[in-house]
Amino acid sequence: MKTLNTSDILNSIIPISRFNKGQANKIFSEIKKIGTGIVVKNNVPECILMSPQDYRQMMEEYENALLIAESQKRLSEKTDYIAQDTIMKKYGLSESDLDEIEVNLE
Repeated sequence: MKTLNTSDILNSIIPISRFNKGQANKIFSEIKKIGTGIVVKNNVPECILMSPQDYRQMMEEYENALLIAESQKRLSEKTDYIAQDTIMKKYGLSESDLDEIEVNLE
């Protein structure tokens, strides 16, 4: 995803009246080329247009930033950690009990 500078922002402004004039297909083609568009109504930004790929990338980066912030918060706390074997003994579990369990971590 490309970072926008001032001239990019100015070039990405799309008056909502263009949609009212039936130019949606042309606008979407422009977004594919320039990457992002800012739709304005009465000179006030109403929404941002971007490609689905750019949106997915932005959301992934946002989620990663949240995870990093949470991990830093947890690492900064003075916490006594409990060993896995202690937990397993407490709940009467063995390694073979865990073999059938599928865990997905992101």
